[in-house]
Amino acid sequence: MIEEKIDRNVFEVINLHEADDKFDWLNRSTAERLEAIEFMRKVMFGHDRVSARLQRVLEIVDLKSLR
Repeated sequence: MIEEKIDRNVFEVINLHEADDKFDWLNRSTAERLEAIEFMRKVMFGHDRVSARLQRVLEIVDLKSLR
């Protein structure tokens, strides 16, 4: 997992069409790209903010009762 410290005092605006890191990301593995996306999600929304709201629901249906 990516463990980096974010400097929130730095802010930079760039033109995404002229960004020079496109090929850097394309050369990374799928796992590395997903790990970076997960890291950015945690930075923006917190570690467990999203999964704490989601609840798994399972319902068992008897097929005989549907007939």
